[in-house]
Amino acid sequence: MTHPSADLTRQRLIRAALELFTTKGYHDTTTAQIAKKAGIAEGTIYRHFASKQQLANEIYRAAQRWAAKVVHDAAHDPAAGAARQLTAVAHQLMEGAARDTAIVKLGLLDSLDAILDDESRRTEREFRVAIERVIAEGKAQNTVRAGAVEIWSAVWLAAISPALHKIVAGDWKPGDAGVRLVIEAAWKSISA
Repeated sequence: MTHPSADLTRQRLIRAALELFTTKGYHDTTTAQIAKKAGIAEGTIYRHFASKQQLANEIYRAAQRWAAKVVHDAAHDPAAGAARQLTAVAHQLMEGAARDTAIVKLGLLDSLDAILDDESRRTEREFRVAIERVIAEGKAQNTVRAGAVEIWSAVWLAAISPALHKIVAGDWKPGDAGVRLVIEAAWKSISA
């Protein structure tokens, strides 16, 4: 069992890194900046994380696990149909973007491919597979057009990303008309 103060330090490091990664960028953020923002000595980072890359991967995995949970929670009823399930998923992702912009920005919008480790790639794949399952159900119900579910999953995610970007930037709110239009367009882009 870890000591409570160690857990608090770890959480401060994660919060500081998340803020810096999403405002300055991963590559322009140094461990010294993370330590200063967290109010600790730079060497303390290495008691909790092997490297800045490991710290970023941990945050990324948390974001991907959250997104996969959103899909599982919103798409729990296959009888609801793919359109309703994906609409519910999109709305929950938009709510998450408004509530925790940094997590959504780092985990779903920023391109971190060059630094992702194998565990992060597996976690990302779990999110995509969850979306693909909903789309496969839609194909089985003849509501999603013919073609590979991997393609339609990527198309749907790409179609909703402009709204996520707008919410993260503070330009839109989850209930805005533009968000609804984006979600409708995302469905139309894959519907049969």
